[in-house]
Parts: sequence; structure tokens; C-alpha cells
Amino acid sequence: MNMLVDLLPQSVEIDTLKYPINTDFRVSILFEELMQDKEIPMEEKLDLAINLYYKHKPHDKAQAVNRLLWFYRCGKELEKKSSSSKSDHKAIYSYEHDDEYIYSAFLQQYNIDLQDVEELHWWKFKALFKSLKDCKIVEIMGYRAMKIDAKIPKSQKEYYQRMKRLYKLPDNRSEEEKEQAIVNVFSSLF
Repeated sequence: MNMLVDLLPQSVEIDTLKYPINTDFRVSILFEELMQDKEIPMEEKLDLAINLYYKHKPHDKAQAVNRLLWFYRCGKELEKKSSSSKSDHKAIYSYEHDDEYIYSAFLQQYNIDLQDVEELHWWKFKALFKSLKDCKIVEIMGYRAMKIDAKIPKSQKEYYQRMKRLYKLPDNRSEEEKEQAIVNVFSSLF
């Protein structure tokens, strides 16, 4: 898929049938929050996820999950990370905890009021989110991503450590680790 030349998907194909899929960004944010909810049993997450994305439930649950994961990842395959690089990547944003910063960034930068927009395709939302600049959420993500090493002067190091503590997320897994956890949830059911 190439967003510049291909139309964004409105459906997915399962067993040669096209199933309309709920493309709105809110659905995928809810899906991510669902997958991170430790209170909901894994078996229940499967049905809830399928209900979120599909108006008409496909008969093949495994394929339905496979295709909704493809959609959630914006048509991209999960990147295989080496074990050494996993520890280097920590989450730098959370839709749940950074909601106000993300909302205001879209309003400020794109003049998109995420409360008023009826529907915004998940893939468009992700592309816009990745391109945010010069706003509070980008500043916060910079603090969270920053590696503090011995080369940084002591006064700056103390400041950055304070900013990291101030903006620390409760779940600091990287986006790739969260996606892999989601895949693992569904893989264990089939």
C-alpha cells in the first residue's frame, strides 16, 4: 500500500469476500486500549475486537483477526527486532494518557478538531500524527525518547531526568512491542 497512489482501504478480503471495516481512527485507538486492558480475558478480547472493526462478522475468526491487525498496522508488516534493540525502544506516547496533547496538536497544526470530525481514516490519522512538529506532544515525546548519557552536562542531565519523570508513561513498551503483544494475544487463541 502506498498512500500516494492507492486508495485507502474501506474493506478487507476474507475468503474471497469483501467485509467493510470501520476505518475511523477512534476505533483503532479503542482497539489499542482494549488490547492493553489487563482486566479483560484474552478470549473476550477477540470478540470485542472483531465487533469493533466489523459490522458483519466474518465466519473465519482467525482471518478476521489477521486482517484487522493488517489494517491496524496501516498495511505494514510487523518489523522483526533483534533482542538487543528491544531494550532501546520505549513508548514515547499514549493515546490514553496524552489525549489532550494529541487533540490540541491536531487542532493547532492541521486545524482538525478531532471532536468535530465525523470520520478520519486511521491511516490518515497515523500519517498526520507521525508528522506533528513544534507542539507540546512532540516536546514531551522528545523528553521520553531522549537518552541521557555521560556527555550531557550535569545541569542539563538533571533537567532532562526531571522532564522524563514528569512525563513518564505508566506503560513504557514501544509501539512495536505493543503490536507484538496484540499479535501474541490472538495467536494464542488459534
